[in-house]
Amino acid sequence: MKTPSSRKVETLAKIQLFASLSPDAIARLDTQCSWRRIPKDQWIIDYQEVSNDVFFVVTGTARVKLQSASSREVLLRMIDAGEFFGELAAIDGQPRSSGIVAVTDVTIARMPASVFRSAVHMHPDVCDQLLLRLSAEIRSLVNRINEFTTLDARYRIYAELLRLARPAADGARQSIISPPPAHSEIAGRVSIRREAVARELKALERAGLLQRRLGALVLTDTGRLKQLIEDATDLD
Repeated sequence: MKTPSSRKVETLAKIQLFASLSPDAIARLDTQCSWRRIPKDQWIIDYQEVSNDVFFVVTGTARVKLQSASSREVLLRMIDAGEFFGELAAIDGQPRSSGIVAVTDVTIARMPASVFRSAVHMHPDVCDQLLLRLSAEIRSLVNRINEFTTLDARYRIYAELLRLARPAADGARQSIISPPPAHSEIAGRVSIRREAVARELKALERAGLLQRRLGALVLTDTGRLKQLIEDATDLD
């Protein structure tokens, strides 16, 4: 059940989109939102839901899911604290293009579309940040489409691992994925079966390109993985 959350954490000051706004402007927006705490694994919005509010994640993590034509769930991206979702419906008034589920307990601010659009029009930096966000989303989707049309499952897995990884602290060619995603999560991200993910990760381990550590996966040579993807693209 969705329940009201503590007022102590209810502020949009934690949202990067509004980082340039004054405390007074943030406070005004805070009062125009409804605030909720969503339990882990509960849907926040459903695919094709007819609503146009924008949701801001203040604490916790959510996941974007899309239902494919074959009824298989495709995982598009994670939404961490400080991020937001639902802006497309607020802009064009169309049904939701994807569903959002809480990965952890999540505190959210739900902002009416009219308030969101007013804030975008009133504050140039908010508008610029939104445009940058939409541009990044389009580029990401174009890259994914390119991968699905040019790469087989093995190299799509490599590409997804690289997207999930962050450079190691020592600046070496290694990258770290922490916490390590479940095989089913990677499978959902690249639209293949979980068994194929398990098989390819084992192959990467045997090749010395992947190591398992407590609470993390380590990509030992990100340059080599990128080169393998490029070579596969050239051969297509």
